[in-house]
Amino acid sequence: IIQGVVIMTIGCLFVHGFGGAPYELKPLYEEINQSTDWILKFPILPGHSEQESLEGRQFEEWIQKAEENLQELSNTCETINLIGYSMGGMIAAYLSTKYKVDKLILLSTSAHYIDTGQIAKDLWKMIKDGMQGDLTENDMFQRYIQRLGSAPMSASIQFQKLVNELRPCFQKVYVPSLIVQGGEDGLLPPKSAEFIYESIPAADKTLHFLPQSKHMVCYGPEQDDLINLCCEFLDMDKRIEL
Repeated sequence: IIQGVVIMTIGCLFVHGFGGAPYELKPLYEEINQSTDWILKFPILPGHSEQESLEGRQFEEWIQKAEENLQELSNTCETINLIGYSMGGMIAAYLSTKYKVDKLILLSTSAHYIDTGQIAKDLWKMIKDGMQGDLTENDMFQRYIQRLGSAPMSASIQFQKLVNELRPCFQKVYVPSLIVQGGEDGLLPPKSAEFIYESIPAADKTLHFLPQSKHMVCYGPEQDDLINLCCEFLDMDKRIEL
């Protein structure tokens, strides 16, 4: 207790997407890390490091890794926030129904399968952007697409199984939730975010579309808006006065 203010130990777990890695959420992670003294955890899910393969992995392993990190936070933190991106949003939502979680952020969450049929269109858009000198904005998306395209079929099947298994969990999410999706997301249809919003019974829930952003919302043209949305939702400067 400092001068009539209770400083609570706050933890935050980040969960990255299928075929991805922590870089997907790096801008948001760095902002929270620099602006708070929170305990942050950002595990690399099995098979997703540069040294590992997704071949032969089971979706339960991805859930278990995130859950182990959440359990560690639960042992030391009074307040816990979860932030999930793409497939990681599915895992985060599921974990919020099993553990005491104070706030949940779901970014580009794959409540429906990633629309691989749209990948070619986005690749063509990147080619055109490159001709116009705008390829920098698409660098991270290109990296994501390359990783996604190189995933073995067995891993893609496991991803689909995870989506099927965890989709019903949204009906049990009662924690305050922020749902964000890019308006130009070529991999997920708008109905994915809308489905999540409609399914979650939490009284405190917000759905926000970033009209110019693609799937990788942390690297889109509305990056600052995204970070501000998340930081405001998390009450990063809030303290409990006695």
